[in-house]
Amino acid sequence: MSSFSLALRASTVCLCLLAGSSAQAQSWQMNTQSLALKSGESTEVSDIYWVVNCKSLLTSPPEVTILDGPPGVTATIAEAMVLPRFQQCPKPVAGGKLSVAAGTIDDQSNSLMTVRIRYKTRDGVRDKSMTFTIALFP
Repeated sequence: MSSFSLALRASTVCLCLLAGSSAQAQSWQMNTQSLALKSGESTEVSDIYWVVNCKSLLTSPPEVTILDGPPGVTATIAEAMVLPRFQQCPKPVAGGKLSVAAGTIDDQSNSLMTVRIRYKTRDGVRDKSMTFTIALFP
């Protein structure tokens, strides 16, 4: 086998490895939820619950903490009965609705926002995080 064909095969393997690693990074970006808010607006982002066999394990309402995000943006969880559609549950369970609200926005911006949801369950405290791409407009 010539040195040219060995070099060609090695470069093909390197290109395949590089293409595979960039695809993973892009798929991570696609998994983030995208929000757009104007000054003073709010939006409901997600239902929040913790179930096993379609029964809530929550001992108190879930709590939200903003770990990183743009100034003037708040996140809250309103206590509510929610339907766990992902688990195909037939009846609503105790949980909440996560909302994000923008205060007064002076300049347009795009940034990431990371929140931590704290679930107090019969099995102990569980923490999960969510990351959003958020576009803010005056």
